[in-house]
Amino acid sequence: MSYCVYLLTNPARTVLYTGVTNDLERRLYEHSQGLGNAGKFTGRYQCNLLVYFEICPDARQAIVREKEIKGWSRAKKEALITAFNPDWNPIDLRTWTE
Repeated sequence: MSYCVYLLTNPARTVLYTGVTNDLERRLYEHSQGLGNAGKFTGRYQCNLLVYFEICPDARQAIVREKEIKGWSRAKKEALITAFNPDWNPIDLRTWTE
């Protein structure tokens, strides 16, 4: 089973949220509905636009990567997003193609 590390932002692009999950579509739904502990943060800051994700082969690697990204400066996170998604367009997983 693969896991995803992902970054969300709000419409104003002023807040970034980093998370990890084994079901990105489900997790995005949970964020949009304000479910779970993470929903408190993402709900408060309207942080529900997916702008970056990467797939890891297992949970351990995904958690390590999530912690690594969380430790980065805002500028480094922005550079990661921009390299993957130059215009910071919200990613729709239903239509996503690499």
